[in-house]
Amino acid sequence: MDLNLIAKAFLLGLVEGATEFLPISSTGHLIIVGDLLAFNDTRGKVFEIVIQLGAILAVCWEYRAKLGHVLASMKTEAASQRFAVNLLVAFLPAAVLGFFFHHAIKEYLFSPLTVAWALILGGVAILAIEKYAPPPDTHVVDEMDWKHALKVGFAQCVALIPGVSRAGATILGGVMFRLSRKAATEFSFFLAIPTMFAATTLDVYKNHGNLYAADLPMFATGFVTAFVSALLVIRGLLRYVAHHDFRVFAWYRISFGAIVLAYFWNRP
Repeated sequence: MDLNLIAKAFLLGLVEGATEFLPISSTGHLIIVGDLLAFNDTRGKVFEIVIQLGAILAVCWEYRAKLGHVLASMKTEAASQRFAVNLLVAFLPAAVLGFFFHHAIKEYLFSPLTVAWALILGGVAILAIEKYAPPPDTHVVDEMDWKHALKVGFAQCVALIPGVSRAGATILGGVMFRLSRKAATEFSFFLAIPTMFAATTLDVYKNHGNLYAADLPMFATGFVTAFVSALLVIRGLLRYVAHHDFRVFAWYRISFGAIVLAYFWNRP
C-alpha cells in the first residue's frame, strides 16, 4: 500500500466533501489542490469521480426519509409529483449543455487560471446578489413550482465553467429568483443528486479503462472521507443560512482566487 497516495486520497476527499455543497467551487479546489499534490494526471481524474460519488451519497443519506417518501408516494401525492417534476426541469438545462460540451469544457477550461478568475468574479457576483436580491416569496422547497425550478436550472448552467461552483450558482440563483436562503440551499442539495450522478456516470463511461483494482485502497479512503465531510457540511450549512448571508463565502472566493492567480500566473 502506497501511504503517500493514501494521504493524498484523504486530503482530496476532505477537499471534495468540504467544498462540494458550499458556494466556493469544489471542482476549482480539486484542480488546484490536485496540481499542488502533482495528482492531476489520468489517475487523479478517475479518483475525482469516486470522491464525487461519496459526496452525492452523503446528500442521499441525509435526505433519505424525504427521498423515500417521494418515491413511495409518487403515484398518489401531488406534492411528491411536483417535487419530482421540479428536479427534472431544473436538471435538464445543464444536462443537455454538459452532454454536448463536456469534452470541450474538460479540454479548454480545466486550468488553475480559469478557476482563479471564476472564483474572483463569482465572489463579486455573490456580493452583488446579496445587495440587490429581491425579498423571497417561496420559503420551503415544497412550495416551489416548475418556473422556479427552471430558473435555477438555467443558473446551474453557469457552473459548467470550472470555479463558478454548482452550489453557488444554484443557491444564489435561487435567492435571485425569490427563494429563501433555506429553500434555495435545500433545493441545491436535491438538484445535486441527479446532476452529479449524471456527470459521474458520464465520467465513468469515458474513463472505465483507467479503473484498476490496485487503486481500491486509495478509492476507499477518498470515498469515505468525502462522504463524512460532505455530510457534516450539509448539516452545518443549513444551520448557517438560517441566521447568516453568503458574504463570507464571497470574500473567501475573492481572497483565495487572488492567491491562486498570483501563484499560477507565471507558470507554464
